[in-house]
Amino acid sequence: MLKPLPDYPWDQMVPFAERARAHADGIVDLSIGSPADATPEVIRRALAEATDAHAYPQTAGTPELRRAIVSWYARRRSVTTLTERNVLPTIGSKELVALMPFMLGLGEGDTIVHPRAAYPTYAIGAAIAGANALASDDPLEWPDTTRLVWLNSPGNPDGRVLSVAELRAAVQRARELDAVIVSDECYAELGWDAPWDTEPIPSILDPRVIEGSLTNVIAIYSLSKQSNMAGYRAAFAAGDADVLARLLTVRKHAGLMLPAPLQSAMIAALGDDEHVSVQRERYRSRRRVLLPALELAGFRIDHSEAGLYLWASEGRNAWESVARLADLGILAGPGPFYGDFFSEHVRFSLTAPDERIAAAAARLRE
Repeated sequence: MLKPLPDYPWDQMVPFAERARAHADGIVDLSIGSPADATPEVIRRALAEATDAHAYPQTAGTPELRRAIVSWYARRRSVTTLTERNVLPTIGSKELVALMPFMLGLGEGDTIVHPRAAYPTYAIGAAIAGANALASDDPLEWPDTTRLVWLNSPGNPDGRVLSVAELRAAVQRARELDAVIVSDECYAELGWDAPWDTEPIPSILDPRVIEGSLTNVIAIYSLSKQSNMAGYRAAFAAGDADVLARLLTVRKHAGLMLPAPLQSAMIAALGDDEHVSVQRERYRSRRRVLLPALELAGFRIDHSEAGLYLWASEGRNAWESVARLADLGILAGPGPFYGDFFSEHVRFSLTAPDERIAAAAARLRE
């Protein structure tokens, strides 16, 4: 029997959002990481030019899209061993995360490991499949029943980056357990603190990590953040061709295919690095405004060396912090949404427009 799914946690934020909207200068919503900036013109133009989509799209992606993903990994992630068989486009990354255990045939008696500070959909995917979820960052804790391991680097909500050594240790342990290991890397272009302000954030597919073998190793990536394409639902997986072949077969049967115009938009996005640099600097600027204001208001910033969020605590219950912020017209995400270990943390997103970030900083300083 499948385990019951929990209620959608964000419904609990409704009364706090109402309090924040009552502020004289309006709400500053820093709770959700939904991009506020325009989708770059190069992407929108490619979409518009591909609207004659009279035939069914290919679930595996067009050869041009698969080549674009392979090229992007070589150019941006230092992963040069991929072929077109090693990549697969998906309808955003959330559906892939939620359905991965089901598509891999996991179920009762299987364990799915995810980070302690975690995007909730990892555990939801386990529940959908009827498997057990375990929050653990220590490979030595992973039990013999482990069949799927989720990593997230840079992390959501905490912005933590896993080093090559940490990624390699996780891969080695997963292989001992004959488990598939998947690294969610959708914030990898957004590094802030040293060394990630100048060095590329490592991928689980890095040759130093996989040591010559892609077996049971998958990375997933989304264009939502770096290219402001959240509304396009444009993402992809890369890695072990055999694992991807199973996912592809399931997706063919289920009709999970990325619309053809969106595949063309993805090709344009993957081939243009300039817009990514522009967007990264926008987020860097917002971070420089918000972070010191939070510290001045009594928050400690933990990790947050990369990614779209500031993971903060003022040493009190998270819901008390959420309420205090709502009275300032600021909406933040409560730490308990991201695991049972973070009762005193809140998450602030950098995706709000510049003017709203500045407004939040001013209210915090006051």
